[in-house]
Amino acid sequence: MPRFVIEVPHEPEKMACARAVKIFLNTGSHFLRHADWGCLDGEHKAWIIAEVENKEEARSILAPQFRTEAKITQRNYFTVKEIDELLYYQQR
Repeated sequence: MPRFVIEVPHEPEKMACARAVKIFLNTGSHFLRHADWGCLDGEHKAWIIAEVENKEEARSILAPQFRTEAKITQRNYFTVKEIDELLYYQQR
């Protein structure tokens, strides 16, 4: 199943951080309750990694007020063989 990083920004004020965290914790969603936060290091975002079918499903994990600002990126891995083949064909 595809994996996505969901990045959710919020305003840099302490109360905005507290409100965002509270919304995440109150949702009851496993994904949201286990988000990583960057606030204490000055990066006012939450990050969630979710295994879901597509970006729309990833976005639906979020509370409605966070959906439009969220950045969702599908993650992938490369093997050495895949990269070697790509480089080989690009050099021809």
